[in-house]
Amino acid sequence: MNAHHYWNGVEMRTVMASADPDAPARAITLPANWDDEAAAALADLVPGTRAISLPSESARWIDALIPHGKEQSPSGETISGRSLAWLLILRQAAPTLAVWHGAFDRRPGFVLNLGAFVLPGEGFAAETFVAALRLLCLTLRTEAKAKAMRRNGELPLDEVSDREPSLFDLPETPSAPIPDTTGDLLPDAPLPIAGEILLTNLDACLAGLGLDYDSDMGRDAACSLVALTTLVAREGTGCDHLPLMPHRHVIPGLTAAIRDAWSRAAVETDVPEARIETGFSSSGPVDALLGCEACGIAPIFSPLSPDGRLAVSALNRLAAKGLSVEAALAASLAGETPLLLPGTDAHMRMYRALAGFVDRVPARPDPTMPIPPRILPRGVIHPLPERHAGIAQKASVGGHRFFLRTAEYEDGTLGEISLTPARESAMVRGLMESFSQAVSLGLQYGAPLEDYIERFAYSSFGPAGTVEGDPVTSYATSILDYVFRSLSSLYLQQRLPDAPHEENGGDSSPLLPFDVAQTEGKPTQPPRRGLRLVS
Repeated sequence: MNAHHYWNGVEMRTVMASADPDAPARAITLPANWDDEAAAALADLVPGTRAISLPSESARWIDALIPHGKEQSPSGETISGRSLAWLLILRQAAPTLAVWHGAFDRRPGFVLNLGAFVLPGEGFAAETFVAALRLLCLTLRTEAKAKAMRRNGELPLDEVSDREPSLFDLPETPSAPIPDTTGDLLPDAPLPIAGEILLTNLDACLAGLGLDYDSDMGRDAACSLVALTTLVAREGTGCDHLPLMPHRHVIPGLTAAIRDAWSRAAVETDVPEARIETGFSSSGPVDALLGCEACGIAPIFSPLSPDGRLAVSALNRLAAKGLSVEAALAASLAGETPLLLPGTDAHMRMYRALAGFVDRVPARPDPTMPIPPRILPRGVIHPLPERHAGIAQKASVGGHRFFLRTAEYEDGTLGEISLTPARESAMVRGLMESFSQAVSLGLQYGAPLEDYIERFAYSSFGPAGTVEGDPVTSYATSILDYVFRSLSSLYLQQRLPDAPHEENGGDSSPLLPFDVAQTEGKPTQPPRRGLRLVS
């Protein structure tokens, strides 16, 4: 194994990192232009406590797939291990966990980073993408033919090799081939599966092309990319295994690549190639190693990178709109939204658009998943729109009636609250309104609602007692206790339980200055003061 043969000329650096913050750090050697998140992902890929070198680890699986560094496939094409290494160096493709761990009894595969094929100022590199796909498919098929007899459950039985096969000899798994007396596949036999090609970082790819995730053009572009991937994977398998075709292509230069892939795939063959399934990756260390902002087809929910700066996808979307960072900040100060964050409904629409172009789709997006919290730049207020939604709730705590009103942003997150007592003094009314304005101002500056709930839920002061008018709570230790537990149920989908009821009640006056002293759980009677005659 010669790792330097594959990584010759690449500048490297060594950092201390670990996948688990509580675990001891390990020395990890990786390319100098890779981030520290990739080092942590590599520590997750390689178990143990020893030092890790990415060239050595990659050379391990490359030599397992291509023992001599360069191999000729049965079809006459040459597979180069250095080409596989360069796909990893450029963070365009990486093998799945089964290949990293050397578990070749499981189905091997590769993960392709769609965002890495978008070149600045040039658009999507269709020819490079197709060449990478064909190289990976050829590698998987060649490896499957070379090691098919070594896999568990596929060893030949010599004692039955001389008799004719019968229906009772059919394999248990539908993906295994059905041999005839000549060793070829029967006409109706399902094709064996040589591996899988998984796509990831779709939203970052669309951002590099200047397309919004939740748009018709964005979904059309995604359909074209996924259809091209499946077409290339189907080359050599016959006309019966072709995928659907999208109704239009919006990425420049992709139409010619799709037509060429279709002409190669729509060819009848008597000896079909092994099938390669296509799909989307799931969250894991391989995606982090490739520097993906979002795994599979999931959208990018935050415009910020882990270091607090604007992510590459956010910068690309601003550039596509002709906005600099300063112009985007000015637009935010003016009340505009230069970067629209997609929600779970956009994820579901993308899921439905791509379901017919791949073999295996990921799990359906959860429509009940709460929307991620709005992330605002520090020191920048995000005012509410002129027309907004919200709730109006009339309730009472301990017999004291009040009104709770809220205002929401377009995505349903909370932006303003208003507390109005029904029959209280002018001072109490002014304090409640001032408190509401302070909380609303904090929310519009990006303060998390969770912090307010943590501070004010279960606060105890009068009035307290039974809650009427809202089934969320039945007892509250104060008006603020009820308000913030109600907001937790409405906007965080977290219902907090009632606090234990105080026995013997207590003074429910909203202006009670001091608590009555207690001894051994019983209130102490204040000393009686009688009149005293003074002569």
